[in-house]
Amino acid sequence: MADFSAIAAVGSSIEKYLRHCFSETQPISDKSTSVFLARTEDLNKDTSALITTPCLGLYLYRVDFNKVMRGAWSAVSARDGDSHLPLDLHFLFIPWAENADYECRIIGRVLQCMENMPIFSGPLLDPITNWGSRDAIQIYLEELSTEDVMRTFDSLPLDYKLSIPYVARIVVVDGQQAQPSLPVTHATSRTRAEVG
Repeated sequence: MADFSAIAAVGSSIEKYLRHCFSETQPISDKSTSVFLARTEDLNKDTSALITTPCLGLYLYRVDFNKVMRGAWSAVSARDGDSHLPLDLHFLFIPWAENADYECRIIGRVLQCMENMPIFSGPLLDPITNWGSRDAIQIYLEELSTEDVMRTFDSLPLDYKLSIPYVARIVVVDGQQAQPSLPVTHATSRTRAEVG
């Protein structure tokens, strides 16, 4: 049963997979391209120690409940007594390199790698959470309008940059097991005397 750390586990799973994929075939033949998970503050090239070109930043910019599966998981919760929250994790994969050709090569290699492995399960999932034996995360290109992309970049500490949107679906965060209530061992009863 995946707990609250499942969100972090998905990010680190993607990061490790892309590092492995890049180690097999580097996007830029004579350079090693690094991969890192980014916070909003890490996207500022002037202040971030993580942006060492060439590199790829994986930025989780939105977490949302899965509208299609929410009802089905609520039914499971009613049956087994545990809470289950199905989530979609929205990422931007952002390349940094010395020139446009290199950034396009990084994007091309990312697309190739992710298309080769669109479903993460078993050993591809980082074991920092308690994945179930049947847990699998689908990671695919997300369709975003130009307006949505521009609005996202308006809130970030960098101007618009080449990036590709991916969504990881469905990450189910299971609730914390409730502690069983202690059994009642004795009862006290009091009555008030009437004054009259």
